[in-house]
Amino acid sequence: MKYVLRVLFLILLASLSYGAYHRAAIDFATGERIIGFSVLSGVMLFLPLFLYHRWKGKRLQDYTLSEENLKKMREGK
Repeated sequence: MKYVLRVLFLILLASLSYGAYHRAAIDFATGERIIGFSVLSGVMLFLPLFLYHRWKGKRLQDYTLSEENLKKMREGK
């Protein structure tokens, strides 16, 4: 999963760079479409995969403020 995320991130960076170049040098409208598609694919593909990879194996209760966690924080001081 780590390598898939790295490759996908590099592809997104390359497409953003190409879109910026294409917008400035060749055709403004096509460059804008390339940049927009890159951002959209980054949000719809890369972000969920990245979040799944980072949160895999972790418990959400460890990061929320509940009565039990508040007691632990008060006792720790």
